[in-house]
Amino acid sequence: MPRATTERFSRAHQSSAKKNEAKSSSSMTNPIFNTQRFGQHILKNPATAQKIVDADHQANLKPTDKVLEVGPGTGNLTVKILEKAKHVTAVEMDPRMAAEVIKRVQGTPEQHKLEVMIGDFIKVDMPYFEVCISNTPYQISSPLVFRLLSHRPLFRVAILMFQREFALRLIAKPGTALWSRLSANVQLYAKVDNIINVSRNDFRPPPQVESSVVRLVPIDPPPPVKFEEFDGMNRIIFSRPNKTVRGNFQAKGVMKMLEQNRRTWLAAQEMMVDDTPIASIVDKVLEDAEFTEKRASKLDVDDLLKLLAAFHGAGIHFS
Repeated sequence: MPRATTERFSRAHQSSAKKNEAKSSSSMTNPIFNTQRFGQHILKNPATAQKIVDADHQANLKPTDKVLEVGPGTGNLTVKILEKAKHVTAVEMDPRMAAEVIKRVQGTPEQHKLEVMIGDFIKVDMPYFEVCISNTPYQISSPLVFRLLSHRPLFRVAILMFQREFALRLIAKPGTALWSRLSANVQLYAKVDNIINVSRNDFRPPPQVESSVVRLVPIDPPPPVKFEEFDGMNRIIFSRPNKTVRGNFQAKGVMKMLEQNRRTWLAAQEMMVDDTPIASIVDKVLEDAEFTEKRASKLDVDDLLKLLAAFHGAGIHFS
């Protein structure tokens, strides 16, 4: 039988079983699930679910794959994944939805292939997996992406459903209106592309916006860059992406922070702290690397890595 990893689930499932035994195992019209509480919208279109798992389309699932599914809802996508994968670990916040997922596979050949974990995906201990598939609760979109990218060992591919605007920011290119700190940070560690656009009418309840499914493939091996450093620099220069890089470093509080970081780094290296103003050091780095008049909105990941290396060479750090 599929396993739930908390006693809370077991009690909730047992207490509700008799009440619901006369109801269909599908929750297509079931009003008891408070999806808005967890920011979830249940994928109801089976054709869209099938596209996500088909081998010749997106996930390229193999019979040996262990799959992590985030936000299974009532299991409309889960059952299709189970048909193709060796094992599925589904992480669900709502115990009632978790109960529904388990009911969907009880008495079927797939029931031994499913494990349900109840809890917040951002906090649970992730199992080993090769593929992640998620109809992502909108409020955890960014944390989910970066939790996946920081997970080791690396997974093979993630197929993730997001609000259309968020998905477009993930795949944005330098020089476009949606190129942002998020775009750069994600594309440092992964190749991302849009694979399906999904109508709001494919969900219950329909969200206010359209959705998209993206494919995220980690870069292996990952670049030897400390994320906090890369993001710390990007936080500064993308604060106003169409302003010059130098102009963003002139923002209030930036030089004070960099001075403190530099003193801390020099002390850790047992090096003397000189009296050169931090603003002069920053200006020299930008001038020597030819970034003074450039704008973050036009810089690609390689440009950003070059700039970060130049700052590190001058003893300037961002975390």
